[in-house]
Amino acid sequence: MKFIKNVIGEELETFEKKFGESVKSQTRLLDTIMKYIIKRKGKQLRPMFVFLSAKLHGEVNESTYRAAALVELLHTATLVHDDVVDESLERRGFFSINAIWKNKIAVLVGDYLLSKGLLLSTTHNDFEHLHLLSEAVKQMSEGELLQIEKSRKLNLKEDIYFEIIRNKTASLLSSACAVGAYSTSKDQTITRKMKLFGEKAGIAFQIKDDLFDYGKEDIGKPTGNDIKEKKLTLPLIYTLNTINPATKRTLIYIIKNENRIPEKVKFVIDTVVGAGGIKYAEDQMNAYRDEALAILYEFPDGPIREALEELVRYTTDRKY
Repeated sequence: MKFIKNVIGEELETFEKKFGESVKSQTRLLDTIMKYIIKRKGKQLRPMFVFLSAKLHGEVNESTYRAAALVELLHTATLVHDDVVDESLERRGFFSINAIWKNKIAVLVGDYLLSKGLLLSTTHNDFEHLHLLSEAVKQMSEGELLQIEKSRKLNLKEDIYFEIIRNKTASLLSSACAVGAYSTSKDQTITRKMKLFGEKAGIAFQIKDDLFDYGKEDIGKPTGNDIKEKKLTLPLIYTLNTINPATKRTLIYIIKNENRIPEKVKFVIDTVVGAGGIKYAEDQMNAYRDEALAILYEFPDGPIREALEELVRYTTDRKY
């Protein structure tokens, strides 16, 4: 990540100031919450993808900064709303907005962030940015609802799993790369290619997240958390499709009825590991990573492409 920061450190620093300004409010409560959100921001992977995708095709400009701000506004809004939906009291090791200010305020904060994003784009006629990101938000909602629907029946097939993560996670990263590229190139062919690049990287990113549920690293969420929430991720889907019928029935019963009992969750994890579910998911993750890099290699070599490659590899090599 050090090399990446060297390449776009200046842009990220400027972006932080601009983003802070973009979420300011005249309402004291709202301004307090915005400051709380900014202080606890994550790794800023999506703005990094925006700036590197932009620099790969031209000079970063005001349109690029607005694109990065729009991505971050929409991403933050969806996280705030997700915490309400999931009844989650923590986000990145800190209290979530709904934990401190309750659900009603959290929903309104998410709505405020969405509206700020819309205004940022329409005020400056960034209609291509708005189109790309609106499509991503639509896909994210569809992915979340599809996951809820399928988790009730526990009948998730691999193709549906990929449809869910393509919509729920990869769509935003895909759009981040697309708006970044469009902000400097204004070229639809390049924009489509970078969108596909981001989608492949985003799918690899989500599979890595799924694998954390079966690891022992301290990643900010408990091991076996997805099982407790009845989420069928790739390692488990592969296992359910390859083990004998009796063990499959046992696993499904545990996930449905005993997913809060630690030794039962451990049995599921051990079965997944033993069945080769981890290895299979890792192979799929690496395949998507390599597909993303193959698209990236179509563009000229140089420090920007090198930094983008490092960022893609970070998504699959990270420890948390």
